[in-house]
Amino acid sequence: MTTTPCLIVEDEPLAQQRLAEYVRRLPALDLRGTVASAVDALAFTRAEPVRLIFLDIALGGMSGIELLESARLDAAVILTTAHHEFALRAFDLEVVDYLLKPFTFARFVQAVDRARAAAPAEHGAATARRWIFVKTEFRLERVLLRDLLYVSGEGDYRSLHTVQKRLRTLETFAELERRLPPDVVCRVHKSYMVAVDKVESIERDRVRIGSAIIPISETYRDRFYALVDPRRAGGGPRGGFGGERK
Repeated sequence: MTTTPCLIVEDEPLAQQRLAEYVRRLPALDLRGTVASAVDALAFTRAEPVRLIFLDIALGGMSGIELLESARLDAAVILTTAHHEFALRAFDLEVVDYLLKPFTFARFVQAVDRARAAAPAEHGAATARRWIFVKTEFRLERVLLRDLLYVSGEGDYRSLHTVQKRLRTLETFAELERRLPPDVVCRVHKSYMVAVDKVESIERDRVRIGSAIIPISETYRDRFYALVDPRRAGGGPRGGFGGERK
């Protein structure tokens, strides 16, 4: 069985002990270490990469939320906390799950299963996102990446067009680009991002996805063509792709 190397970040000895006991009861988990602060967590992950982090929020010094806001963690994160009021911000930061203390072993197993389901099949690779949570109106909506078609800009809003529906958000393109895998969803224009695997055809620097015709601008064209056809990277479209520029 492939095991998941993990780290506990917890400053309360009793909570630390119980969480370590839960981890050791699951053969799928490999506990690599336990630290008591966000600073120690950063140092540990730089020295020994892990794929799953159990992170307390109320830490001395930098909190768990501040750690997520300020640093890139190449691991899935399950928050463990006695405070429910941080849940909305936590899911905005794309944590896998939010465990409210005291939580049962059954609830812990549920969170671990969710984290492992979101991870790529190959051992040792970085955690792959299969969804993002998007702020729309007064709630967070989960968007499965496999369902996303394209993103369009409409004034102050960005619209995420999916197979089932369209969601509007005030998040900027820059914010979405930071959260979406660049090889899955690619910026092609100042007003558009496209899901690369949903592109049906490309002609004269225009992408067709369903009934939508989306322009490819000069700024983003080389990056896009490098994804869909590496032979054309740097030189732009030729031959069957046409040559019109936007």
